[in-house]
Amino acid sequence: MSDFTIEDLEGVVRARLANGDETSYTKTLADKGLDKVAEKFGEEAIETIIAAVRRASDELISETADVIFHLTVLLSLQGVAWADVMAELERRTSQSGLEEKASRKAPQ
Repeated sequence: MSDFTIEDLEGVVRARLANGDETSYTKTLADKGLDKVAEKFGEEAIETIIAAVRRASDELISETADVIFHLTVLLSLQGVAWADVMAELERRTSQSGLEEKASRKAPQ
């Protein structure tokens, strides 16, 4: 089992975004803008779904890693920390999933 955490990943991503190294995939992706990062996240999410439907465990692991990485870049560009996401998940687990879902406001 790995000791690498989501916080470790977040630190790596934020450092690569800040250091300006043009050889960094993270930096070159971010330089394309938020829309491109969001698009790439969506592509990886679809690839993850395909791997799951195919029951391809190795592919599912790899694609899930891609999703988490690209989501971390997206969050970082928006100034959102994983701690914020985890706090929201913690808040939601204080009630049943059905109650939590019912309490969400419908988008307008």
